[in-house]
Amino acid sequence: MGGAAITIALQQLKGFLGIKKFTKKTDIVSVMHSVFSSAHHGWNWQTICIAGSFLAFLLFAKYIGKKDKKLFWIPAIAPLISVVLSTLMVYLTRADKHGVDIVRKIEKGINPSSVHEIYFSGDMLGKGFRIGIVAGMIALTEATAIGRTFASMKDYQLDGNKEMVALGAMNVVGSMTSCYVATGSFSRSAVNFMAGCQTAASNIVMSIVVLLTLKFITPLFKYTPNAILAAIIISAVINLVDYKAAVLIWKVDKFDFVACMGAFFGVVFVSVEIGLLIAVCISFAKILLQVTRPRTAILGNIPRTTVYRNIQQYPEARKVSGVLIVRVDSAIYFSNSNYVKER
Repeated sequence: MGGAAITIALQQLKGFLGIKKFTKKTDIVSVMHSVFSSAHHGWNWQTICIAGSFLAFLLFAKYIGKKDKKLFWIPAIAPLISVVLSTLMVYLTRADKHGVDIVRKIEKGINPSSVHEIYFSGDMLGKGFRIGIVAGMIALTEATAIGRTFASMKDYQLDGNKEMVALGAMNVVGSMTSCYVATGSFSRSAVNFMAGCQTAASNIVMSIVVLLTLKFITPLFKYTPNAILAAIIISAVINLVDYKAAVLIWKVDKFDFVACMGAFFGVVFVSVEIGLLIAVCISFAKILLQVTRPRTAILGNIPRTTVYRNIQQYPEARKVSGVLIVRVDSAIYFSNSNYVKER
């Protein structure tokens, strides 16, 4: 999730710096090459001023909300204030004529029904089936990863079965109006988290607002600068790089830390899919090592008790004269029998 946060933040540099031609790749090398190669002629200082000033405002609002819980509404309303003020600023100064990218025209209304365009036969059925399986696996993995991240922050449990049902129902209904394959949105979840949303009711309210916006007030967003949208997303994801968790993992289990760093660098330097693959492979390797090379301990009796403990962890434990008591922290079978015998 830290790698995904950095990747999403880097993608916002296009709008933050006002770059016209930007790479479609997500890895950090391609993004930074695109950023610095356009430094002399591609950056727009008006755009940078707008994005930088409102990003500072958003971070300051978030700081105030953390300092005083009673002022939680300040970081919640800050993104909306930023959008309104930046839109008015661009409209009054006509900054769009000086190179500031704006949203421009947004089509009103919602997608018409496309149920009649769903076919269950033809040449494309096999390709669609294969793509659907891959897209579904990635979407489910991403949604579960995002959900567990926020669940750990808010200290609640995530039900994987309910997540699958929700994602499936959402995409079945969405397919009837030609929607994209949808999953748990990282940036949207981060914005909701930053705003202090507590329940799914926030998504219902958001959906109603988006519907009303698409039906009636899309012309008002014509002069909204892309820079402010980039600033809002950057401010939302910047705190999701949890370096303290990485330090804790290093102290608890070095192998888990390697898996953590593998996922992080895989996402940052290649893609989310490769990062997940690296983490899964390292985790499987750890499991195989634990099974084939189980830990063994020599046990000793704690004086004046009937308790036996590892003599390396309990210095007061005493070996039983004439008896060697060994504990093997795994089932013994063909893959680890020789190792246990040698130990």
